[in-house]
Amino acid sequence: MKRVAFYTLGCKLNFSETSAVGRLFTEQGYQKVEFEDNPHIFIINTCSVTEQADKKCRRIVKDALKISPEAFIIIMGCYAQLKPEEIASIPGVDVVLGAHEKFKLLEIISSFDKKGQAEVYVSCIKDVNTFTHAHSIGDRTRTFLKVQDGCNYHCSFCTIPLARGKSRSDTIESIVEQARKIADQGIKEIVLTGVNIGDYGIIDNRRQTNFLSLIEALEKVVDIKRFRISSIEPNLLTDEIIQFVAQSGRFVPHFHIPLQSGNNDILKLMRRRYQRELYVERVAHIKKLMPHCCIGVDVIVGFPGETEEKFLDTYQFLNELDISYLHVFPYSERQNTQAITLEGIVSQKERNRRASMLRILSDKKQRYFYEQNLGKTVEILFEQPDVNGTIQGFSDNYVRVSVPYDANLVNTLHQVQLKKLKADGLVEGNIMPLHQNSLIA
Repeated sequence: MKRVAFYTLGCKLNFSETSAVGRLFTEQGYQKVEFEDNPHIFIINTCSVTEQADKKCRRIVKDALKISPEAFIIIMGCYAQLKPEEIASIPGVDVVLGAHEKFKLLEIISSFDKKGQAEVYVSCIKDVNTFTHAHSIGDRTRTFLKVQDGCNYHCSFCTIPLARGKSRSDTIESIVEQARKIADQGIKEIVLTGVNIGDYGIIDNRRQTNFLSLIEALEKVVDIKRFRISSIEPNLLTDEIIQFVAQSGRFVPHFHIPLQSGNNDILKLMRRRYQRELYVERVAHIKKLMPHCCIGVDVIVGFPGETEEKFLDTYQFLNELDISYLHVFPYSERQNTQAITLEGIVSQKERNRRASMLRILSDKKQRYFYEQNLGKTVEILFEQPDVNGTIQGFSDNYVRVSVPYDANLVNTLHQVQLKKLKADGLVEGNIMPLHQNSLIA
């Protein structure tokens, strides 16, 4: 039995697709093993959002060859779609698969014997218009369920439309069916993923439905206790979606809303489809209906044209905004994007300094958000393995909690009183006695 190992770079969508490809192998009798377990085949699912992701792909190939020098190495994903020949030149790589080909891997590759020269199977991204469903199972307690792929937006810094093609979606019926099958496997939480899930509803090259209709249908999948929305653009996060989540019994009070910049001039240069005033309105509406809601924010610093004054404008904007945490990215030049033609380049040192400032702000924001939840009794889904004698899990509003380790807690929901902040940034909790605890096994 041949052993196959996977390594995933990038987003939740990539994790869902890696897991789907992994099931193709196990269904054909291959043994899925850990990366270090001397596999015969390595499959690396790549990301291309930043230069660091590209470089990490190369490092992983080197690491794989150290573990198993004769292993067959396959590279797929966004980086593979964008730069197939560059990847094919990496020593040890045997096959490169594009966005369309990765799901046909076992049909394309006739044998996993090394041939000495990499084979490249990459279609033109303009020809990639079919949706292939995917979800993660067995890798984590939560499942990432892909509902949408591709993007029709063309932000000036982003290569995703070039790597994944046009926006396209699965049908509501198919997604609901998958959610029910996931529930049958004992999963308690599904995270909806995609490239631009707020744009959900384009099927067979025309808009047939929308994201609100999807979540209304998923609300009826009664065996899933929690649905979480992974990330949604502020201009697509409508009042109706916010209101639906506020009254939902399954969709949790947690939004991750990309901002990218708090300065309107930079937002224009980025070709974002909103100004910061809209973002303020969205946050205010969420907090009015769900004061305990967790709001995460993506921010890019050091974008061309971002002067110190404009950066400080973003900093002050975020400092005053009622948000819970930040994901901060120093701007990274990407080939074939409009941004690399812009003037006002910011040095790498300055990008890193600004990123550090915002990450410190993020820590303060998260600490304050956690402090607002102390003393409350909330339902925690435990999902982490033994970490220094503790087990960890999340509340519905994304507070990470730890309690003394008990293997019986994995993949169960318990009422937990939030006691105090720990030095590692987590919240220490007390599981409530069974007669007070609505345990859901």
